[in-house]
Amino acid sequence: MAGKALGRYFYFTPLVLIAFLLAQLPELEAASPLYRNSVASESPRAVLEASKILRRGGSAADAAIVAALVAGGTSPTSSGIGGGGFLLGFDSKKQDTFVLDFRETAPAGLDASVFEERPLGVERSGHLVGVPGELRGLQALHQRAGRLPFSELVEPARRAAADGFATSRHLHNMLVWAEKKVKTVPGLASIYFSGGRPAAVGARLKNPGLARSLKKVRDDGVDAFYQGPIAAAFVAQARAHGSPMELSDLKNYQVKTRQPLCTNFAQHRVCTMPPPSAGGLMLMELLQLFQPEELRSLGHDSSAYQHLIAEGMRGAIADRLRYLGDPDFQTVDTKGLLDPQRMSLRRSMISATRTHGLPSFGLEEHGTHHLATSDSDGNIVSLTTTVNRLFGAKLNVEEYGIIQNDELDDFTPQKVMTAFGMSRSPNRPRPGARPISSMTPTIIFREGQARYALGGSGGMTIATNVSQVVLNLLAFSMNPQEAVSADRIYIPTQQETVRIEKGADEQLAKELRARGEVVGRQKFSTTAVQVVSAQAAGAPSAADPRKFGGAWSDE
Repeated sequence: MAGKALGRYFYFTPLVLIAFLLAQLPELEAASPLYRNSVASESPRAVLEASKILRRGGSAADAAIVAALVAGGTSPTSSGIGGGGFLLGFDSKKQDTFVLDFRETAPAGLDASVFEERPLGVERSGHLVGVPGELRGLQALHQRAGRLPFSELVEPARRAAADGFATSRHLHNMLVWAEKKVKTVPGLASIYFSGGRPAAVGARLKNPGLARSLKKVRDDGVDAFYQGPIAAAFVAQARAHGSPMELSDLKNYQVKTRQPLCTNFAQHRVCTMPPPSAGGLMLMELLQLFQPEELRSLGHDSSAYQHLIAEGMRGAIADRLRYLGDPDFQTVDTKGLLDPQRMSLRRSMISATRTHGLPSFGLEEHGTHHLATSDSDGNIVSLTTTVNRLFGAKLNVEEYGIIQNDELDDFTPQKVMTAFGMSRSPNRPRPGARPISSMTPTIIFREGQARYALGGSGGMTIATNVSQVVLNLLAFSMNPQEAVSADRIYIPTQQETVRIEKGADEQLAKELRARGEVVGRQKFSTTAVQVVSAQAAGAPSAADPRKFGGAWSDE
């Protein structure tokens, strides 16, 4: 009888049932979070340690700091505290997208004439060492968006360096490839070439010098790197190989805050890195040159599509040479470069059957490591860090396990500018300046909320790779794993006009040649793109299989 009465109650008063269900909505929302804790990195150990921080309630910023420091030790060919980088972050509560530039800078005593004599021998390679910014950048990120104590975020990297970490497949491959160049560097052979051979995949490695540095930073803060014994050792090593660096250069290093470049594309908002990144400009130009419907109509794997975006990329690289430099030293009119009329004129110059050649120039970056993190509050970080070439300048501060960068090699030699009819480069070496980089940390938004964070590694290929993955995600609606795994094209700076992946169909090469392209094969790839998928309802985050990275989320 009671059951029938209850049934009649809900039957005859449906508004009561609706009101009851509406009252449960806050609980339903709490049980179904909008965002996920995620991390993606080229270093599996970095992913593991960052995921632990996220599970402990750390923020996306905390996880990014951990991942960057751990990767600097476990993936030392690409990054480390002797280098620098860029990051793009999003504060969900403040709805604020922010940029931190912790790129390496030229010392105050820099001699610009030396850079016209490149390549430099090992005895002069210290001239290429920039004042490192990584630890100051991570400190600035923590001050802005960290939750856990900074000392706790340093500890996982210290522990990995002291207790040991497994050699990744990518690290092993790089040791094999660069054996002749690296094996003779004091302090590196004993760590990575024990027994005279490159460390095997899975072999346990320790870096006691780096552990010593990180312990000092953990206990005494970031100033322990920029002043005192570590700073003195860093400067002494660079000066022993020709650098004019002084202790004051490290002490005076400053992180720069900048405004991101943003545009709308395929119902999304895409934000990326401004100068001194050239990668952000390339991405912005491609998103304004082409409409998603046009690209979809050509087909992702078609020669028509590959040729079209190759032309757009070459135009962006030419703009890099003509117009980009450190914005603190050189006026960079990004608004003018991205002006719709200018982009419309460039689009009209792109033909389906004609290829515009790119003058040969020597911008050959190689290193870098990208990672991205998100947390359950909707905050997100996209961070790229680098020491430039493989093991940087091949100079190791042995006592403290710090590999020095060769980032100043990214300044453009004057002889390159002759092909562009220019008397001097906007990216010329100057005291205190930051050289232009290809690093392209990027965040994609949908309806005001962060959806993806991504970026790449691989020097000059970073911008082209990130741009293609963004197009894969937005124009072709691929999920993150499909987007990073799909075949890509590469724009070399000499010889060919385009390179295709090693395993790409020969028919594609034939069709590209018919469109005027000079086609080569990218035989050996050390490039990768990582994507974090921030929204809980979205597809999983993804690591690029090209560098055997990892991705994790708490779903």
